[in-house]
Amino acid sequence: MFENLTLLQLQQYWWIIISLLGGLFVFMMFVQGGQTLFRSLARDEIEKTMLINSIGRKWELGFTTLVLFGGALFAAFPLFYSTSFGGAYWVWMAILFCFIIQAVSYEYRTKPNNFLGQKTYELFLEINGNIGVFLLGVAISTFFSGSEFFVDERNFSYWKNELRGLEALMNPYNLFLGFSLVFLSKILGAMYFINNIDHKQIQKRAVSSIKINMIFFLVFFFGFLGWIFTKEGFEVDTMGVVSIVPLKYIQNFIDMPIVFGMFILGVAMVVVAVYRTIEQEKTCCIKTGGVGVVITVMALLLSVGLNNTPFYPSTYDLQSSLTIMNSSGSHYTLVTMSYASLLVPFVLGYIFYAWRAMDIVKITKEEMSDTDAHHY
Repeated sequence: MFENLTLLQLQQYWWIIISLLGGLFVFMMFVQGGQTLFRSLARDEIEKTMLINSIGRKWELGFTTLVLFGGALFAAFPLFYSTSFGGAYWVWMAILFCFIIQAVSYEYRTKPNNFLGQKTYELFLEINGNIGVFLLGVAISTFFSGSEFFVDERNFSYWKNELRGLEALMNPYNLFLGFSLVFLSKILGAMYFINNIDHKQIQKRAVSSIKINMIFFLVFFFGFLGWIFTKEGFEVDTMGVVSIVPLKYIQNFIDMPIVFGMFILGVAMVVVAVYRTIEQEKTCCIKTGGVGVVITVMALLLSVGLNNTPFYPSTYDLQSSLTIMNSSGSHYTLVTMSYASLLVPFVLGYIFYAWRAMDIVKITKEEMSDTDAHHY
């Protein structure tokens, strides 16, 4: 089946899969967003324990999605992996550190006699939710702004900035997406609490937090959209020559109406989910909002990787820019991986099954007061 596809078709197939996994991962960052809301939503230790255990039961699913996303990128587009992770390692090490302390915090927060103390681990969770998500947004934004690297004829890459990826923070436009993801994750986290916790006061406070965070999210998200839709972009021709063209990313949406329709649909679903949560007091809108986030992020990633667009442009040397054509594995590798990709629906099915099993009963104060039960 996959053997009959051309190399370009396989490259496009894998970019679609990676875009889907990227969307799923951004949605799963509602865990990180929820971690930043403990102080504002909880009024005592029992309520805080309810919040932490509500999302603590989901953080492993986020890690599963992250591993799938990173593994797919590594296997399908190894040159991107070696260039970005090998060159911009300070920003990726900072992101990795933020996720390591998250795992450690859930494991040791309530362990007796832990030497750092419960408050320290809760601070680690806030760092993961704020700084980790922000840095991820900034790193993804370089797909549009570009990075300073050079790739030679042997496909050896060299990073040309001593800050090793942290220079992305110096571009104010990159900050738009970083802050957008932070406030989006907070909105999703609050919506998940409303759906998963049986506690009226927490639900009311969560609605109030959505109202505030939605304002900040819209400011930064529209700022990001205004930037990418009006900026010059990067384009590769049939000879593999990269050039800068005006209005590239809005043109990509025009040239790919299905992707543009996905983007509009996804944004509309998020807006509807927020409206129904706030105005109609619905408790199940995390599903609508979650699907909307997946579709929106998937559309953005498709727009930056398809239609002859370098998904990882180099501002140091235009011709070193990475596309799905020049950074992928061989035809044989992609065919083999494509058969392995048939297992992805089963992984997603496991995530859905585990989610349903954990959410079939809502978190209650009585459950958190049970000293014999396992709590994070």
